[in-house]
Amino acid sequence: MADLSHLAHFSPVDLVAVMVLVICWAGSTLIIENPPARRPSVSRLMANYRRIWMHQFVTREPRIFDSQIVGSLRQSTAFFASASMIAIGGIFALLGNPDRLRGVADDLAVGNDPEVVWEVKLILTLLFAANAFLKFVWSNRLFGYCSVMMGAVPNDASETAYARAGKAAEINIFAAKSYNRGLRTVYFGIASAAWLVGAAPLIGAALLALIVILRREFVSRSREVLVAPDPETDR
Repeated sequence: MADLSHLAHFSPVDLVAVMVLVICWAGSTLIIENPPARRPSVSRLMANYRRIWMHQFVTREPRIFDSQIVGSLRQSTAFFASASMIAIGGIFALLGNPDRLRGVADDLAVGNDPEVVWEVKLILTLLFAANAFLKFVWSNRLFGYCSVMMGAVPNDASETAYARAGKAAEINIFAAKSYNRGLRTVYFGIASAAWLVGAAPLIGAALLALIVILRREFVSRSREVLVAPDPETDR
């Protein structure tokens, strides 16, 4: 019961703020990965291009270009996984240093909350960083699977070659999906740090992150480029 007494330091607005953050985080993934048919998201459009890529890969000679693309994608996932690990280590270091944690509290807080309040708020950010790390690591591994499957595609336009290329495309799409989930988690992980200032800033940061993500997926200029018809289709 002594541990539950710490909950008294959090108001109902804090609970609502955390719920808004989690709903925005989970809801953004739901909307982006299951968009309306009349307006696909950038992620859905890129999934189609990944299938086209693997289809073209079958007859491309040499295939060095394709291996370089996969290598670049793996480097991106490795970079963000490393960044997530650094963030996790930094948060643990802050949690293990009460004096520094108290200094952060003095700089940001208006009230005089105990250290446990700041620890809980930092743990929320830690959970987002850990989730992002797991997503990036899994994405990196899936891109590795994809590269192996691409190596198993024969150098002829046979039924077997296109079937294996299709499997590689789906693994590539799964890897990209995990990578994008990791990126969205980073967005909301950064937004979760606003809770150090207060519940209202957390709600505002969560909504801002949601708006930024959805705008880039549904109303960005890059999306307009992706949906523009190819010149051949106009003839």
